[in-house]
Amino acid sequence: MPAQDGIAFLREDHRAVKKLFKEFSATGDRAYAQRRRLADRIITELSIHAGIEENVLYPRARVAVPKSNDDVLEALEEHHVVKTILAELEKMQPSDERFAPKMKVLIENVKHHIDEEESELFPKLRKAFSREDLIVMGEDMRAAKRVMPTRPHPTAPDEPPGSITAAVVSAPVDAARKTVGAAVRRGRKAVAGVVDGSGR
Repeated sequence: MPAQDGIAFLREDHRAVKKLFKEFSATGDRAYAQRRRLADRIITELSIHAGIEENVLYPRARVAVPKSNDDVLEALEEHHVVKTILAELEKMQPSDERFAPKMKVLIENVKHHIDEEESELFPKLRKAFSREDLIVMGEDMRAAKRVMPTRPHPTAPDEPPGSITAAVVSAPVDAARKTVGAAVRRGRKAVAGVVDGSGR
């Protein structure tokens, strides 16, 4: 299988996120458990994706395509808005009356961001970088994906070197929080089963 370049890597990420959006939009109004599960996956995927773009793509774009600076600055602001919404969704319950509308606004913002990136920034990058450079970028993105934060951190720096430091500190904390949170939820479920007599 040929090596995947950085732009193809990001397009694949975009398709995966759009698929999650479609699944969320197809849920019923009271499908709270399904909405929570999908929202958590969306939060994780977008947090990782934003980290990859901020630490790998945008710094290279600013150097290789000087005219892309405005595009990159706008993209960073869009990321900030998205991470702020993700942080709010993470704290909300799917039964909250503003949960679904907030997710709808998130979806609209991310789709706009994807459309701009794919129609404006990516073509500039294809012209500016050699095939080999794009392959290396793809390898760097795959490596970064394994260590990026899995939760939104809207107040953390979004440009290197601060963003790299923030990622190194945040990612292990995010992983620990996810593990402990899952254990707490299982414990609550077990206790509830004992209390109601079901034993499940």
